[in-house]
Parts: sequence; C-alpha cells; structure tokens
Amino acid sequence: MRRTLVLGERTLIMGILNVTPDSFSDGGRFQTPHEAVEAGLRMADEGADIIDIGGESTRPGSEPVPDEEELKRVLPVIEKLAKLVSVPISVDTTKAAVARKAIDAGAEIINDISALRFDKEMGAVAAKAGAGLILMHMRGVPKTMQEGPIVYQDLLAEIKDFLRERIFYALSLGVEMERIMIDPGIGFGKTAEDNMRILKNLQQLQELERPILTGVSRKSFIGKVLDVPPQERLEGTIASVVVSIMNGSSVVRVHDVGVIKKVVTMTDAILRV
Repeated sequence: MRRTLVLGERTLIMGILNVTPDSFSDGGRFQTPHEAVEAGLRMADEGADIIDIGGESTRPGSEPVPDEEELKRVLPVIEKLAKLVSVPISVDTTKAAVARKAIDAGAEIINDISALRFDKEMGAVAAKAGAGLILMHMRGVPKTMQEGPIVYQDLLAEIKDFLRERIFYALSLGVEMERIMIDPGIGFGKTAEDNMRILKNLQQLQELERPILTGVSRKSFIGKVLDVPPQERLEGTIASVVVSIMNGSSVVRVHDVGVIKKVVTMTDAILRV
C-alpha cells in the first residue's frame, strides 16, 4: 500500500541519510546499519516527512560503486527503518537494480539524480512499482560535473527544458504524472553563482506544474560565500532554505532536520498568514 504525500499545504522536509564512506558532509558517519537506523529514527522524531537513503556518494569527483556494494549499504537500513517509521523512505540511486530491491525492502520513492539517463531500466522500475520519482537536472556525471568551464547560455531555461523532456520521457514509460517531482540540481554541474541564481528565480520552474524539491544543505556555494567548511554551513543552509520556500519549493532536502523543521514552520506561517 503506497502512501500519499500531500504537497502544498506546508513545506515538506526530506532528511538526508547517507550510508556512504565518502559523502561530502557526512560520509563515514554511520559505521553500522544500526547507527544509520537510529539516525533515521531521530530524523522522523524531529519532523522529517521523507527519509532519503543513499549508498553512493554523488559529491563532485566521486566514483560510482558497484550495484552489490550499494545494495549492501542501503538494504539493511531500508528494511529495518521501513518497519519502524510512519513516513515514506526514498532511495537515492541511479541504478534500476538497486531501486527495485530497495522498493521491495520498503522504499516508496526513487530519487534519481540522473533523471532516468544512467540506467534505461529505471523508468520501468518506477512505473511498475507505482513509486514516487524525483527527476533532477545535472550536466554530465558526478565525477566530472564540476570540471572545466561551466557555462549556460540561459541557466533557468536550460534546466526547464531538460526537466520538461525528462518528465515526458518518464510519462512515456508509464510513470504517472502525480508521482513525479522535479529538482533543479543545486551543486550539480553549476557554479556558486548559478546555484544562487536558481534559488532567486526558482519560481520559473513552476511552469512545469510539478512539485519542486531543492537540496541546498551544507553545499559548496554556501562555503564559497561564507568561507566555512561543511559542518559550519547551517546558517547559510537556513538562509537558502527560506529563499527556496519563498520562491516555490515544496520539499527541502536537509541534514539538520530538527533545526530546519522550525525554520520551515516559521517560514510557512509567514507566507500563509
């Protein structure tokens, strides 16, 4: 039985649970599945509406990992956590085999940073399972996406055109429109200025008529502006989350769920008064 996420009444929070040794902010934090499950339970208690579990780092320069290794990292956590929390779990993966087994283990949403480009079977997996699907904009692949000159002729138009095409592609494979969410891919093949420009002009993506998810938490554009490492980027994250909500984000993907829950609640109260 798939659960329904109600979007629009309030901003939803997606908690980030990385079970990777090398993610940019929290890689290697959880040494065992038990520790990761405990962290997921804390996120649910703190107000997460979705828990996003990933077993492959997508930071700039990261190397892909084999399916078997990714499954070894995420499946024990998904299986246990799905039995213990009342909120849906998403799996952050570009691999159809991983998504399929994650859904069998209890995940209900596929968060695919490649927007169905890296694995031709992914769309069919999402359609068959009736899973939620998040389609993200990214140029290239994580390993090389920040290398060389990053130039867009019209940043928002390119993101919009890319996501529109990906939505139509997903629909052609049988994914239902109401199961699709879009993500502009902040930090993926973009400069710091690009990322801030996306946040400032996020409302342009509302033309696509799909809920917008933004992931700004602790990202390098915040570090560039404030000159601080990932663990000291909470204030910059808060500012970026507020701007994203004011400009149309329906879901915010964050590490610090408890703090951001208060930020989101206050921002929503002001916008909806």
